[in-house]
Amino acid sequence: VLERVDFTSARRRTASNLERSVRESVHTLTSTVVDYSAIERARGTATGRPTALSFVAFAVCRTLRRFPRLNASVERTGPNERLVVWKPINLGIAVDAEHEGLFVPVIHDAEALTVPELAQAIRSVAHAVRSHEIAPDGLARGTFTITNAGVFGTNVTTPIINPGQVAILSTDGVSMKPAAVPDGDGWAVGIRPLGNLSLSFDHRAIDGSYASAFLSDLRDEMESI
Repeated sequence: VLERVDFTSARRRTASNLERSVRESVHTLTSTVVDYSAIERARGTATGRPTALSFVAFAVCRTLRRFPRLNASVERTGPNERLVVWKPINLGIAVDAEHEGLFVPVIHDAEALTVPELAQAIRSVAHAVRSHEIAPDGLARGTFTITNAGVFGTNVTTPIINPGQVAILSTDGVSMKPAAVPDGDGWAVGIRPLGNLSLSFDHRAIDGSYASAFLSDLRDEMESI
């Protein structure tokens, strides 16, 4: 044995939430590849050079308006279950607390924010978590979550749904890769910044066609931002 490490309170909370999610939700994964060229061009001309994550968050909010059943939760009333679809998009952003626990601070009414406002909000909630200043209300009432595993150069991530929600999106690493690009009336091989998006969803709430259509629309939204 190299060492035995007791779970911290943050690790115990994270473990409890994840166990609950796996028990209660029917996890299913779908993924797609996105060309980040449009986002990189937009970042280059934007004041303050917002992170790619802020553009993803903006595109997610726009796409959720067309796929509201992913901005939802499953409610149990006695022996029955029903889907509760929320009007505000309260966007959870998964934040690692120095590898000791995972917190999901919430940006409330995220659909009303611009890309620069989302960038500032993401920075603020991440700082609040890592400086241990996040208030209980800052972790409450989330309706959809994004986890940004791509900062570690991941390829495909299978995220676990945040309890009380029906879906979570993982943005994986973006790297320059060969891709088929339009060339006049035909196609050519070009080098593009490509990355995977992975959506874990609760199959009790929606079917694969709905989740896949959401992911397809989100890809189009990001590629034309």
